[in-house]
Amino acid sequence: MDFFSDFLALFLAKLQSPTLGFLIGGMVVAAVNSRLAIPDAIYKFIVFMLLIRVGLSGGMAIREANLLQMLLPAVFAMVTGIAIVFIGRYTLGLLPNVKTVDAIATAGLFGAVSGSTLAAALSLMEEENILYEDWAGALYPFMDIPALVTAIVLASVYLSKQRDTAHQDLSKQDYISKKGITARGYPKRDTAGQGVKIWPIIKESLQGSALSALLLGLALGILTQPGTVYTDFFDKLFRGLLSILMLVMGMEATARLGELRKVGLWYALYAFVAPLLHGFIAFGFGMIAHFTTGFSYGGVVILAVIAASSSDISGPPTLRAGIPSANPSAYIGSSTAVGTPVALALGIPLFIGLAQALMGN
Repeated sequence: MDFFSDFLALFLAKLQSPTLGFLIGGMVVAAVNSRLAIPDAIYKFIVFMLLIRVGLSGGMAIREANLLQMLLPAVFAMVTGIAIVFIGRYTLGLLPNVKTVDAIATAGLFGAVSGSTLAAALSLMEEENILYEDWAGALYPFMDIPALVTAIVLASVYLSKQRDTAHQDLSKQDYISKKGITARGYPKRDTAGQGVKIWPIIKESLQGSALSALLLGLALGILTQPGTVYTDFFDKLFRGLLSILMLVMGMEATARLGELRKVGLWYALYAFVAPLLHGFIAFGFGMIAHFTTGFSYGGVVILAVIAASSSDISGPPTLRAGIPSANPSAYIGSSTAVGTPVALALGIPLFIGLAQALMGN
């Protein structure tokens, strides 16, 4: 009983943190129709700065780290990203009035990672003095890329089967053609060259602005000695930039609430439940790594948070290119209007509070 009371107290305390305060403030500002606006160029610059900082920190840590200790968390990140897509395919995708291809794209976006949500979690953990492996932020691409690849492959397979079914129906009406008769008496369809190409998907994801910034920071942290510029510049600006980012995301979340009317109740329900469910799955995997390799509680929180997040920068353009038949209002509306606020306002304090409660026992 003491565990649950301690956890509830910790969770409520997190809701009063400055980081989440800016998020809620942005939502309120947008709700009262304020003319306050942050230019998009500034938003992108802030995201770039935050992810460079995370990448530099992770790169410097990887240079000194035991790579074997990273192996199990990295594998769990990959498994979680892939599992999230399959969960969405066979839950959201089976609900009434939900198109399967839209459900797969939505699950892909929720399996991919939000760099801004990751940055928010790291800031809040530092405020709470929760220790974590500096390389834990580098788990980002291990979940992000497999989730996007899996979603695009699943959608391609599904659409291919749909085309095959439609072709067979037409073939039954045209089977007396003299050319291309199969053993069953139906014209055989030439499917050569229609396999899903994986590398273009990975390349598109790697070229996304968020992942590119993170990987650039990682490379600089590993290959150079950025300690001075990291301490004197990036680290000092981190919390201030993050506060502005939270303000922008709060305003954006409220502004996009109207998009939910376009996609329906089931997407809203999925977007509310999925971040917490995905986070708990990753938290469980993280605890396995904790007991087997000594993975820190802070690292467990990071793994849970990136699973709870949904991609806000690199994911949408990747899915638009990879699954062009999916409705962007469905997956982007679900993520920005519900999924991201739930991950930020509930997921981060929930998993931090849970980790702190476990650390205290």
